[in-house]
Amino acid sequence: MAEHGIELKGSNFTLSVVHMADGDIQQVKRQLEEKIALAPAFFRAAPLVINIEKLSQTPDFTALADALKALDLVPVGITGAKDDATRNAARAAGLAVVSTGKIPTQQDAPAAPAATINQPGTKVHRGPVRSGQQVYAANGSLVILGSVSNGAEVIADESIHIYGQLRGRAVAGAKGSESARIYCQQLMAELISVAGHYQLSDGLQGDNWEKPVTISLAGEQLKFDRL
Repeated sequence: MAEHGIELKGSNFTLSVVHMADGDIQQVKRQLEEKIALAPAFFRAAPLVINIEKLSQTPDFTALADALKALDLVPVGITGAKDDATRNAARAAGLAVVSTGKIPTQQDAPAAPAATINQPGTKVHRGPVRSGQQVYAANGSLVILGSVSNGAEVIADESIHIYGQLRGRAVAGAKGSESARIYCQQLMAELISVAGHYQLSDGLQGDNWEKPVTISLAGEQLKFDRL
């Protein structure tokens, strides 16, 4: 006989991670306010994990959570705790303690974008991705045969190929694949992310802005190469 009620299943979600290098909560709040102003729709009610591994002292988790909630963010948990006292303090403030891991980087060179369309597990979206729309390729790569508008979001567990302008948000390696890449014909993005490492629009407006680029991960930094 079938059971009625709740059912627990494992799932994967894309979460933003705030890396705290300073224990000054008000300073963190001010910096987040500046980031949110660049892409308010992306950050509205966004779930966050707080990485505290660089802090020498345990922060006031209750005050930190309140500061994030005041910005319309949703603090979910912490990562990078070094001892049980810190983990217990986080739990007492209603935050989960999250363990993170990295998938080993694959050293093989990426396939040419045209060949990607024929690879198993690749999702192809024909036409533009409009504001407010999200396209997600689970367990594979994503090919967009069109442009990605402001306020739109494209996500893939592997690489993303955009045959047009990238004005919205692109999140590659959503499950942590460090070999993932983003290819686009014109970089004008609100946000780009590879395996959890991201840059917002203000950090992208340099030599590669409005140019065809490929974006990959080199160590802990995003690497930009011209197509």
